[in-house]
Amino acid sequence: MDYAGFWIRVLAYLIDAVILIVGGMLLAVLSGGAIIDIEAQETFGITDFLSLIIGLAYFIGFEASGMQATPGKKALGLIVTDMQGQRISYARAAGRYFGKILSGLILLIGYIMVAFTEKKQGLHDLLASTLVVKGQPGMVGYDPSVFE
Repeated sequence: MDYAGFWIRVLAYLIDAVILIVGGMLLAVLSGGAIIDIEAQETFGITDFLSLIIGLAYFIGFEASGMQATPGKKALGLIVTDMQGQRISYARAAGRYFGKILSGLILLIGYIMVAFTEKKQGLHDLLASTLVVKGQPGMVGYDPSVFE
């Protein structure tokens, strides 16, 4: 099994970040809102809430879909699977998403772990029992011992 390493996953995330930023800017312009509100003093306002919801829908929706990947991962030939190489459920994708928040809160150490673990798993992957591998959606039916 060809596990996706640290740098290719960083690149996939950067592609996804650009998509989310451009999408957010378009949404702000189309809704008549300001792109940047320097005067805003709120700690967690509607913009932050919408960003959270959009991020949840984007990552959970794509990774649990038949595509098994966000557009960034797909562009680089990566998919997200469970430990048996199967498509992940929406619940597992949600657990993985919230694990990413934890991975970031601990000084990005949860992400850096990808570079040092045997199966190239970050903390969020370990918590959700997921793998990021090079492959195409529907790559199931492997010899399960490959994933052990």
